[in-house]
Amino acid sequence: MESRKEQAAEKKRCGSHNCTQAVLCTYHDYTGLDEETIKHVGNSFAAGMGNMEGTCGAIVGAGIVYGLATKDKAKSFRGMREIMEKFQERNGATQCKLLKGVGTGKVLRECPLCVADASEFLEDLLNKEE
Repeated sequence: MESRKEQAAEKKRCGSHNCTQAVLCTYHDYTGLDEETIKHVGNSFAAGMGNMEGTCGAIVGAGIVYGLATKDKAKSFRGMREIMEKFQERNGATQCKLLKGVGTGKVLRECPLCVADASEFLEDLLNKEE
């Protein structure tokens, strides 16, 4: 059985979803939104929030899911911080531009793997909630 993080990574790998959408759609059942609606939520968060200079879209997707799942501002804030810290520790950056090696020529992490990482960290938090 394929894990959710593998499902999310495949959504990105096959090109049907941007990084944010891959996470959102894989975990839409936690949000109270149907998959089509949540996919549209992620439309403008591709390529590091639209320009590769911003936060990795996979992290953004994880934060959106966690916020909708918990419906708790303080808990969501702490959870997002935890996801960001773990992602930074594993990958060396949270900014799309740096992850993709724009300007440095050194790719730190490919998009499907970023999606898998953000999904893993999100799933850890969601499992703690249950």
